[in-house]
Amino acid sequence: MKLFSISILAILVVFSTSCSSNLGSTVNEPFSGKSYMSNARYFKATGKGVSHNENVSKSKADMEAHKALAQQVSTSIQVVADNYMQDVQGAHVNEAVEVFKSLTREITNTTIVDLRQTGSKKYIQDDGKYAVYVAYEIKKAAMFRFLKKMAKAQTQIAPMVRTQVINMCDDEISRLEE
Repeated sequence: MKLFSISILAILVVFSTSCSSNLGSTVNEPFSGKSYMSNARYFKATGKGVSHNENVSKSKADMEAHKALAQQVSTSIQVVADNYMQDVQGAHVNEAVEVFKSLTREITNTTIVDLRQTGSKKYIQDDGKYAVYVAYEIKKAAMFRFLKKMAKAQTQIAPMVRTQVINMCDDEISRLEE
């Protein structure tokens, strides 16, 4: 019995060392980990840019992070709009959801509100290229407050639709602040 368990252990050791992966070693990049991932209160994103020009690498990193944030905001807005449509029935609900989505597109295409840079690191690689890493976050409740403010300022939409968009924002703000 002892000989049998030793031989199985020897076979396992041989298999585990001979089947090792040739994928290379893992790389720990800055701003990776749980604290740099979106959560219930914040949209968070990181970006990486590499270039021979320091400013270009910074711009690439910023663009990558902004793109990731815009995608998260867009997805979140879609979920909020879908939930609102399921909860509320009425003649102006579809129009309100479309206005809500268009306000969101307008925001993400121009400026992302309450954007805070939580980190930035710059490295010079062995080949002379600059590698820039950035991390950004947006407080979700602040984003919905800004959407509400924009909805109030829109004069070309019907009052009933504006009220429903504001209600959508209020519902989400209260849910986020619980």
